[in-house]
Amino acid sequence: MTYFFAQLSREWRFMLRQKYILVLLACTLLISGFSVFSGLNEIAQQQQTIARLKAADTQDRAAAQAKHHDVGSIAYYSFHLTYSMPTDLAFAALGERDIFPWKHRIKVLALEGQIYESDTQNPELAQGGKIDFVFVLSALSPLLVILLFHDLFASERTAGRHDLLVTTAKSPWALWGARSATRFICLLFCLMLPFYIGAWLSGTNLGHVVLVSLYSLIYLGFWTLISLYWGKKASSAPRVASGLIGVWVLFAFIIPILGDLAINNSVHSPKGGDILLTQREAVNDAWDIPKKVTMDKFTNTYPEWKDHVAMQSMFEWKWYFAFQQVGDQSAASLSQAYREAAQKKYELAGYASLLSPPLLLQRLLTRLADTDAVAAFQYEQQIRDFHQQLRLFYYPFLFTDKPLGAKQLASMPSFEKLIQKPKADIKSSTDTAQ
Repeated sequence: MTYFFAQLSREWRFMLRQKYILVLLACTLLISGFSVFSGLNEIAQQQQTIARLKAADTQDRAAAQAKHHDVGSIAYYSFHLTYSMPTDLAFAALGERDIFPWKHRIKVLALEGQIYESDTQNPELAQGGKIDFVFVLSALSPLLVILLFHDLFASERTAGRHDLLVTTAKSPWALWGARSATRFICLLFCLMLPFYIGAWLSGTNLGHVVLVSLYSLIYLGFWTLISLYWGKKASSAPRVASGLIGVWVLFAFIIPILGDLAINNSVHSPKGGDILLTQREAVNDAWDIPKKVTMDKFTNTYPEWKDHVAMQSMFEWKWYFAFQQVGDQSAASLSQAYREAAQKKYELAGYASLLSPPLLLQRLLTRLADTDAVAAFQYEQQIRDFHQQLRLFYYPFLFTDKPLGAKQLASMPSFEKLIQKPKADIKSSTDTAQ
């Protein structure tokens, strides 16, 4: 062991004289640092946006309640902010937060339109993506490993030193093991140091930091072993590098793209625009059909109000909110199919990731950071649960003569109280339909 540490010291001094390695490690530190800084900045902006919207939401709702005094107007003009607060690890794995919405302002109107209106716009507004730590680790670090290890053996053979080094070394492990370990440790340090600083600044859970470190160690070790095995008997460094880059392209791009195409071709689902159109058509048609038809559909879902649906005038708020509910009911089957298909795609993508280490690492870390599709499904279900609570809060005041005063408004459901409860698992987001 003492001899091995002596070899490590020798290899460390030898590496310091190789300028291209030092430049590569410096670039690694710079790229990793930029990704962490970018992630911290993005999460800070999201937190500030949520804090600003929460304050504005409270003021806006208080103003609406002060201006309007009948229950229907209060329900109609009051907005309610919902949001998905980023976790303490989200800075390292932004995941789907730049694709799926993480904030909504909703009313006690038909919900499907409020959800899927954002769904239809989001792909157009979404950016091409952000460079976060997970992207650097999963997509770029294999290239860094290849650059560091592709010529480990070939360069010595080309220079004519290989046989002499092997002969004079106490053991091949002491020679190549020390050289490989030195480069691996330096690369791992340059990649992880910015992450540790970011984790400290964001107060990341220690258990999560340990898991990220373990995943990173295994992942970089995987690519290092491939590089060493590929180049062990090679005499041409460019040929080794081209072969390893081909493996990287296969794992990082070809398999994920083919998997995505296969999943989309095998799993069909309604579009968000179809759900939005179905719900809006049902709401618009309610103005032209007999009110009894609407009330019958409503009381099929809420039979407790069947004795309170009689109307004394051409327009009453209870009828208006009843056909909003019926609009959601008309789109419920499409919405359910959409969510079931989304869950199925996510599950199939999990199987595809077993063939792609970069994709698997991204999946593991975004799940750990709670920024993946599962988190988006859970947030959507929280919106649905909160919207249902608001409906159930307003219905007694809409369908009876029960007064809605300041005391009653103080007991209005709060989204903050809802999100303090444990999150439902992924299946709950597909099992509940409005």
